[in-house]
Amino acid sequence: MFVIIGFATVIGSVISGYLIVGGHLSVLYQPAEFIIIFGAAIGAFLIGNPKDVVVGTAKSMGTLFKGSRHSKKTYLELMTMLYQIFRLAKTKGDLALESHVEKPDESPIFTAYPSFSKDHHALAFLCDYLRLLTLGTNNAHEVETIIEGEIEAHHHETTLVSGAVTNMADGTPALGIVAAVLGVIHTMGSITEPPEVLGHLIGGALVGTFAGVLMAYGFIGPIGRSLEITYNAETDFYKSIRTAILAHMQGYAPQVSVEFARKVLPPHVRPSFQEVEEAIGNAGSDPGS
Repeated sequence: MFVIIGFATVIGSVISGYLIVGGHLSVLYQPAEFIIIFGAAIGAFLIGNPKDVVVGTAKSMGTLFKGSRHSKKTYLELMTMLYQIFRLAKTKGDLALESHVEKPDESPIFTAYPSFSKDHHALAFLCDYLRLLTLGTNNAHEVETIIEGEIEAHHHETTLVSGAVTNMADGTPALGIVAAVLGVIHTMGSITEPPEVLGHLIGGALVGTFAGVLMAYGFIGPIGRSLEITYNAETDFYKSIRTAILAHMQGYAPQVSVEFARKVLPPHVRPSFQEVEEAIGNAGSDPGS
C-alpha cells in the first residue's frame, strides 16, 4: 500500500509542479529518449548480473508490494511454536522430535501454526537443525557456526537482488545524460532551423536527463532500498530461530530459550514478554505430547 502511495506521490508532485509553472505535458513525451535510457539500463542489468539474480529480481516485484511477511503476530506464533517444541524435547528428550522433523507436514506441532508451516524455507531451516539434535549433536558452538554460515549465505543471495536494483539506479542518471547528449547531437544537425524548432529539439533532449534522474531517485533507488529492508527482516526471522535453538542446546528452559529469541528481534516487531506468556498459555498443552 505505501509503495503505491509513494509512486503516486512522486508522479503527482513532479507533474503538478511542472504544470503549475506553465509546463506542457506533451513536451515530456519523448519515446526515443525513453528507449535509449530504459533499454540501455535493462541491457546493462542483464550484462552485470547472473541468471539467478535476474530471475530473483523479477520475482522480487511481488515482495516489493507485499512487504515483509513478518510482523508481531507471526513472531508470537513462532515463539509459541518454539516453546512447544522445546517443551517436548525437555520432557521426552530430543529424540522425541524425530517424527516431527522427518514429516513436518504431518506434525501436530507444525500444522498447528499454518503461517510458519507454509513458509517452506523457514520450516526446512528449523527442521534441519532440530534433526541434528535428534542425531545427538550437542556442541552449541559448532552448530552456531553452521547456522551463521547458512544465514549469511541466504542473506548474501537476497542482497545480490537488492544490490542489483540499487546499482541499476546508480547508472540510470548517466544513461539519461547519454540520451540527452544524443538529443543535442541531433539538434546540432538542425542548427539552421528556426528558434521554435530548435527549442523543441533541445527541450526534448533535456527530457533524457530529467527522466534518468527521476527514475533513479524517485523509483528504482527506493525500490532497491525497500527490497533490502524486506530481506533484512527475513534475516532477522532466521536469527531469532537460531538464538532459540542455541539456547535450548545450552540447556536453558523452554521459557528462557524463547525469551532469548524474543530479545534479539527489532523493537517494531518484538512482542512483549507478557504477550508471549499469554500466547504460550493460550496454546495449552504440547500438541506433540
